[in-house]
Amino acid sequence: MDSAGGLSLYPSHRCKTIHLVRHAQGTHNVAMEKDRSLLQSYDYFDAQLSPLGWQQVDNLRKHVHSCGISKTIELVIVSPLLRTMQTAVGTFGGDEYKDGINAPPLMVANVGGSNHPAISSLHCPPFLAVELCRERLGVHPCDKRRSISEYRTLFPAIDFSMIENDNDVMWTLDNRETNDQIVARGLKFLNWLWTRKEKEIAIVTHSAFLFELMKCFGNDCHPSIKSEICKYFTNCELRSMVIVDKRLAIFSMTGSDISRTNYPGKIPRGLDLPSDVATEKQP
Repeated sequence: MDSAGGLSLYPSHRCKTIHLVRHAQGTHNVAMEKDRSLLQSYDYFDAQLSPLGWQQVDNLRKHVHSCGISKTIELVIVSPLLRTMQTAVGTFGGDEYKDGINAPPLMVANVGGSNHPAISSLHCPPFLAVELCRERLGVHPCDKRRSISEYRTLFPAIDFSMIENDNDVMWTLDNRETNDQIVARGLKFLNWLWTRKEKEIAIVTHSAFLFELMKCFGNDCHPSIKSEICKYFTNCELRSMVIVDKRLAIFSMTGSDISRTNYPGKIPRGLDLPSDVATEKQP
């Protein structure tokens, strides 16, 4: 990496800000503290948030509003599992849904028997479900999703259009996804993310997905920064990162090389010979 005294400089339009969020505490998290073998139980199929998890969501919601990022996020990407979608809409969604509003709710009332009120889709960014950012696949029923048809009834305003199969064809009972497979899927996700027009995006996902993917980054940084990037995410933790892609080809493919803020100058045109190169003719 080219640098000056350890600093690096990139054009802002070649960067995106991403807010990475691990879901709040799920019922499976509570169960595995008592007995890890319970992760094999279908009692925790597509685990929902625990009561404590909903409290964590409420606190994260207060944080994103107080620090201002709730107003700057242009898109919320969410793993299509119950606990991540509950976390996403509870954190970044609108206020409590009121009957008579001419817009579908992000979440209907009492999803998963949570006794949580419905959440409005007004005055918040769009939500997009993406399977590439799911938790480690296979074996554990808590990581298996429901049908998209069922999810659409529970989360009417989440966009599920990117998910091709109604049923979960990615999860298998006998094979657990390896670390390398998670990394490959995660990098594919980031490359897809780069094609999006949005510059500030929240991503609500899972611990193993984040942990394995983050280990790919920070190798050219001070060890303390590498550690900050790669440390394990706690429930409902949010970390804000900036990503930059220095491969010119991908910019020309996606239109990300167009700055929203750069200004060309010389309008109207005039003489602007720099004083320190007065002997050279400037273009």
